[in-house]
Amino acid sequence: MIINSIQAAIGHTPLLRFTHHDFPEIPEGSAVYAKLEYLNPGGSIKDRLGVYLINEGLTSGRITRETTIIEPTAGNTGIGIALAALAVGLPTIFVVPEKFSLEKQALMQALGAKIIHTPTEAGITGAIAKARELQEELPDSYLPLQFENPANPQAYYQSLAPEITADVGAEITSFVAGIGSGGTFSGVASYLLERNTAVRLIGVEPEGSILNGGSSHSHEIEGIGVEFMPTFLEGLPITKYATISDSEGFAMTKRLAKEHGLLVGSSSGAAMQAALAEVAQLPAGSQVVTIFPDGGERYLSKNIYSREDY
Repeated sequence: MIINSIQAAIGHTPLLRFTHHDFPEIPEGSAVYAKLEYLNPGGSIKDRLGVYLINEGLTSGRITRETTIIEPTAGNTGIGIALAALAVGLPTIFVVPEKFSLEKQALMQALGAKIIHTPTEAGITGAIAKARELQEELPDSYLPLQFENPANPQAYYQSLAPEITADVGAEITSFVAGIGSGGTFSGVASYLLERNTAVRLIGVEPEGSILNGGSSHSHEIEGIGVEFMPTFLEGLPITKYATISDSEGFAMTKRLAKEHGLLVGSSSGAAMQAALAEVAQLPAGSQVVTIFPDGGERYLSKNIYSREDY
């Protein structure tokens, strides 16, 4: 396949099928399918969102060729937006809590972005507040704000979800995926529900996230977990939330690498842990779909594959 820009390589990622042969937790006749989104050119599922947000902003007139893009992000959305902004020559500024991986910040900077840090203890809420402040100060700037922008779930409704159903079919038993902004989960879930109202929706969060009613506190699994309820989840008939500990998530991440050659991040490990728990209690012949959102190379400074405590 010949392409004329790196942005053209975004999407159409493979779907990897796991069976009882791969994981004894999967009943005979059932399968878990993992969408390998870490194989996007920017290394994550958020490449899809970056392109969609920039194109939507240009189409609506909220972005011109002189606009500076500002966004609060843990890193992957920033990388995706920066990759998309490069294609149209737009400058980018990302507000990032200090705790997030140095590799993701370095990748954003490699793509031409300026990084502004906010205190770790202020979380993503503090980053959002700082981004709004910068937007007020900077003329001709645009804040897509993935946490509120309806284009976020639409990006996945339009691209990721159709790819999944084209490969697996509409008779998916369960959709299991991590929740951060909620855009991916909401967009895919809405599409699946239109084709199969019986599909089970399992949202995955780390301990320290609030979806299951726990208190908000720090966690080492990056890319998922919330400090406030995402607006995109409103009205979705979510079956349940699966809360995965750091130890469970990182242990599965290491297992995916050592046993299956999958160099994915810890949110993928958490998603797989939840998917295995889900399929284990379903009838034989069930089909569970999950998502591996990003790669592990952006977490090597945190010893994602080598630490012994997990």
